[in-house]
Formats: sequence, structure tokens, C-alpha cells
Amino acid sequence: MPKTATTTVRLRPRPRPRPRHRALYAAAIAGTFMLTGALSGCGEEPAATATKPAPSWQEPSAYTYTLTSSEGERSLIGTFEVTVRGGKVVKTTGLDESARLVVERGSTEVPTIAQLLEKMSTAREEGADVVDAEYADDGRPTHISIDWEKNAIDDEEAYALSDYEALG
Repeated sequence: MPKTATTTVRLRPRPRPRPRHRALYAAAIAGTFMLTGALSGCGEEPAATATKPAPSWQEPSAYTYTLTSSEGERSLIGTFEVTVRGGKVVKTTGLDESARLVVERGSTEVPTIAQLLEKMSTAREEGADVVDAEYADDGRPTHISIDWEKNAIDDEEAYALSDYEALG
């Protein structure tokens, strides 16, 4: 009959924490909850908005502008030459590779300036953490920045508007 090897393992009972250790443990847990509660209140500040009110700007019946859309994980990324007539985008030209891909897909998401202003208004109403804009002397935006949630990744939107020209 073959010999079988036997291993003996002695299990020791886990030592019970002393009353002093339990008190320290309870204090540490309570402190963690209090700190977490205090920090969570910090995120309840009102949404940040542009420091000065948006100037009044009336969208002309026809105009062109260059839109550079950046930031975030969105399909509308790139630099576009945009022609607007009657409040609708009638022509879009992609000026870089990303924009050309958007145009080739037949995307209809390239906005008018009025639509970008509406997007800012919606972001404020829905409580975006950051909604900022810079304006030209005539009141149209030249830069727009929206961050829906400061602590989220890739939800930002940034727009630079240049080469604006009203058409007759």
C-alpha cells in the first residue's frame, strides 16, 4: 500500500479587536462619511454662465462664416466654411480632413450661428456646468465653450467662429 503524504494546517482564530481599536475604526468611518458629505455639497453650485449678458444679434437672411468645432467625443469636429440662407445651412465645405469626412457623410449637424446661440441657451437651461462665450462688437459670438459636466471626460464643446460676412 502506497504511503500518502498528509499536511496539517492549523487554523488560528482571528483575534478579536480590542475596544480601543473598535473606537478608532468607528471614528475613521464616521470621519469618512462626514468628509464625503461635505464634498458632495460642493458640486451643487449653480451653473456657471458668461459673466456678461449676451448682446443682441439678429441673424441676417444670408451670410457665410468659418466654424472650427473642437473638444469632446462628437462627430462635428473640424473646420467648416458655412453658407446660410433663410436661416438654414445651404452649403458646407470641409476645410480639414475631419470636416471633409463630416461633409462627405452628408451630415446635417453643421449649425447656423442662431442654432449655436440656441444651443448655449439650452445648455444654461439644462444646468451645464460651464457656458461661456465671447462676442464681436455687432453682438454675434466669436467663441463658444460648453462643458456639460466639469468632472466628465469628453463632454465639452468648443466653437470658434471667424470670417463672418453678411451677404446681400
